[in-house]
Order: sequence, then structure tokens, then C-alpha cells
Amino acid sequence: MNELQLIQSKIYEIRGQKVMLDRDLAEMYGVETRVLNQAVKRNAERFPEDFMFQLTPEEVEKWKSQIVISNSIKMGLRRAPYAFTELGVAMLSSVLTSKIAIQVNMGIMRAFVYVRQMITENSPLKRLSTLEKDFNALKQDLEEIFADYNDINEDTRAQLEAINLTLAELQAKPKAPARRPVGFIKPKE
Repeated sequence: MNELQLIQSKIYEIRGQKVMLDRDLAEMYGVETRVLNQAVKRNAERFPEDFMFQLTPEEVEKWKSQIVISNSIKMGLRRAPYAFTELGVAMLSSVLTSKIAIQVNMGIMRAFVYVRQMITENSPLKRLSTLEKDFNALKQDLEEIFADYNDINEDTRAQLEAINLTLAELQAKPKAPARRPVGFIKPKE
């Protein structure tokens, strides 16, 4: 698993947002989770709710089921983890300034961009837009075909009318009387 895939595996969807948890970030930055959280708390004004939030107990249970962990004691969870949005992860680079933190942060930002691109490219709106373009192209082609059909010259139109008239006359002609079968002579009375 390469670095980008490793980081992507640590991006979760919580509250409809793509986030990373404090414990995963701390591991990547090479610091303890408590050290990361202390740095964030010292700079609390830099982390509004759209940058970082703490998971509710229900969200923690959902998260644990996502990563198939059953024993919270082994996980070292004494409190609900903090979730950092893409903006929060970017802000961490101003709080954690070690060389490792800067390099890891660049990788994380690339992973967030990649995930966002994947979502955008596969979104229903993008597919709908593509279908709409295809439909409009087909509609334009049909309009051109009908315009070409309606744009026949007068000579061709007169020939088509003559053909139609001849066909109508052939259909309207009375049928010839039925012929007698060959070799049969009707006796005279």
C-alpha cells in the first residue's frame, strides 16, 4: 500500500464530511495523540467547528464498526476522538511545524484532493450533465435529418407526387374479369 492509499484509508465520512481522526493524524505526524490535541487546544481559535469537531458516542460506535474494532480499551480511547476536516488538517500545518509534519500534511492534502476528484468525477450530477449533452447532440442530429428531408427541391417533390398519384391510380383501377381456367368449356344452354 503506497502513501496515498494509506492516507486515503484513514479518511472517513462523518456528518457528511470527509475527515481524519486525531489518532491517525498523530500517528502520521509521529507524535502522541495527546500532544497533537494539546497543540490544537493551545490554538483553539484556529479550529472552529467546520475545521474540527469531537465525535459523539454514536459516531464513535459507527466509526469502530467501519474499521472493525471491538475493544475500545485496546484502542486507547478514554474520550471520543476529534475529527479534522480538510480545512482543519490544513490548519494543523500552522500548529505542527516540524519537517515531518509539513511533509505528512502535503501528502494528506493530496489525498483529500484525490478523494474529492473521485467523488466529483463519479457524481450523479456529472453523469446527468453527460447524458444531457448526449441527448442535445442526438436532438440536433434529428433536427438536421428532418430539415434535410423537408428541404428537397421542387423537381424531386413533383416526381414524388407523380409516383404517389400513379400508385393511387393503380390501386383504384377496377380489376379485370376473372378468366376462365384453361381447357374448360362452358356448355351452351
